[in-house]
Amino acid sequence: MKDQKSIYLSDLHFEHRNWLSELTFWKEELVSFQNRLAEVVSRWTDKSVLAQAEHFQNQFIRHNEVIDILRHEVKLHEQELSIHAEEHPIGIEHQHFSDHADFREQMETQRHIYNDLKKEFFSFLVKTM
Repeated sequence: MKDQKSIYLSDLHFEHRNWLSELTFWKEELVSFQNRLAEVVSRWTDKSVLAQAEHFQNQFIRHNEVIDILRHEVKLHEQELSIHAEEHPIGIEHQHFSDHADFREQMETQRHIYNDLKKEFFSFLVKTM
């Protein structure tokens, strides 16, 4: 765990909005990938291609699960901050909060995992489409 520094509520909120947008985009993009995968499956009978397709299907399902977990965590943190702001409205914009460096690191890790998955999937599509 990294040392926790303090950060303004508006900065946390900004980061939350960006993360939620990014997670929503990934979720929508995965729908598109699943549709392309269905096209591959409908065109191929080769067992190795179908095995790779199954691998991607499993990866897409898992990534969707992770997205749901991350979205839930972001929304929970946002809700906690909102409750704090309602309970302490005076000077809330000048208060410092604990930075969420650990969650930022989780997002960065997931971003790398997702980008690697996309590269691998696009390579697969080039070979099979």
